[in-house]
Amino acid sequence: MTGSEVTHTLLGVTVLLAVATSVLLVARAAAPWAPALAILRGVLQLAAISLVLTGIIRSPLLIAAALLVMGTVAALTAARRLGDVRRVVLPVAVSMAAGILVSGVVVFATRAIAFSPRYALAVGGIVVGNAMTIASTAGRRFHELADDRWEEVEGWLALGATRRRATTDLVRRAVSAALVPTVDQTKTTGLVTLPGAFVGAVFGGVSPLEAGRFQIVVLAAIVTTGAVTAVLLTTWLAPLATRPSSTR
Repeated sequence: MTGSEVTHTLLGVTVLLAVATSVLLVARAAAPWAPALAILRGVLQLAAISLVLTGIIRSPLLIAAALLVMGTVAALTAARRLGDVRRVVLPVAVSMAAGILVSGVVVFATRAIAFSPRYALAVGGIVVGNAMTIASTAGRRFHELADDRWEEVEGWLALGATRRRATTDLVRRAVSAALVPTVDQTKTTGLVTLPGAFVGAVFGGVSPLEAGRFQIVVLAAIVTTGAVTAVLLTTWLAPLATRPSSTR
């Protein structure tokens, strides 16, 4: 990367963030500086991981360690979105791990993608990030529904229903809501969006057909991971004894 490319990159990113921050300030939105701080943090983290990956890309043990760190940070991040970290971090971590494990085993056991350190890292990194997002969305939506419809839940409990039965409809709705962005993005891939993995592979010299094959496997893995994660997490959270605190 040349000095000129770095300069233009920094200029473009700075202008984009200035626009985003200005719009949020004018709208008096909460935390208007959050996007800029998030990008700054992302830059630092990407720079660090780029240096680290140079040394571990061929080591299965180091890649496994890297994926474990990614998964741990993702679980903690999702848990923080749901309120009491100590109470929900185990359900979040187990649900995410189950979804990631199921997808990973299927992808590599069927040889849809060749099992190698670099592919394990690539697929794992993408799937972990999406599992985090879906866990956050599913958990938050379940808590919001339970808060909004608590009188209905109490009605079921008064009729003798179990705590799990009283929240069955809330679980279904939370799972569906959590999967909407993923399903919509998958349905519109190639028409509305060009996924980063596909574009990066093509720019890297891979044929469009091979890049497309890789991308469709990744999309299927993301959807499967999301489904398993959302169902397990909301089912785990479902037996409510008291009205949850709103996470909005």
